[in-house]
Amino acid sequence: MLEEIMSIRSVIICAVLLPVMLLTGCFAPGKVPLEVLKYESTPERNKNLIVFLRGMGGTLNCIFDGHECFEVEGFVGAVRMRGLPYDMIAPNAHFGYYKDRSLMIRLKEDVILPARAMKYEKIWLVGTSMGGLGSILYLKEYTKDIDGVLLLGPFLGDRPLVDEIYSAGKIDQWEPGDFDEEEDWQRMLWRCLKEFLQEGSVHPPIYLGIGKEDLYYRAQKLLASSLSADMEMFFMNGKYSRSLCGETLARLSLSKGPGLLDNCSNQSDLSEYPARSGRQCLS
Repeated sequence: MLEEIMSIRSVIICAVLLPVMLLTGCFAPGKVPLEVLKYESTPERNKNLIVFLRGMGGTLNCIFDGHECFEVEGFVGAVRMRGLPYDMIAPNAHFGYYKDRSLMIRLKEDVILPARAMKYEKIWLVGTSMGGLGSILYLKEYTKDIDGVLLLGPFLGDRPLVDEIYSAGKIDQWEPGDFDEEEDWQRMLWRCLKEFLQEGSVHPPIYLGIGKEDLYYRAQKLLASSLSADMEMFFMNGKYSRSLCGETLARLSLSKGPGLLDNCSNQSDLSEYPARSGRQCLS
């Protein structure tokens, strides 16, 4: 019953989002260079940088504002409130960059390389929904560029492939088979995730934030149940969608490195993830 309700919600939300995306230019080709919003400390910049990657329509509760949503919904204020040593940048990485396959090179040339030239020491990607997908894809192409990734309700593909992986048991038991990466990006994505999850895989720390009311929870649950020991997941109580409020980011102490979630309790409601440790935040 829950899955039927979620399916109905998906149809309704997509019907609402489609005209919005058309009006706000989400299907337009990506501009060169990427438009960015910068949130730098003064009088001196911080030594680290967070790169916010937006969802399809910004975030679910802020669909008209695109990459401005990270300030509107409190992400920027949360980082500053906690005094985390991070400047922030929000590129307008809308769906057009995914459609024309230019997102990776634009992020590299317009965001990451300039950040390194400005001597930022650590760079984290923080992606919501579609931005979570973009974060994974960038990590796949340029693993050494990034020092950490925070995935908030990431979009991980459509139901048929997710069901196929569930049928195999777990991600490590699933075989992607032969396919064309240009034609089947979802299979490419899950093959990439499978490689990240393999023992001995070298990659930056990865945090995964999930919630049972998210439209894409089934796929997120599949990933969460297979996370390796060097990855961290946390749950969100109450109503949760593709957007997360800035308070979540405030409680994730990026300044102290992987594995630390302030004000979160350990071992919370992990019956669905018997092999995992985790945290529960935002009661």
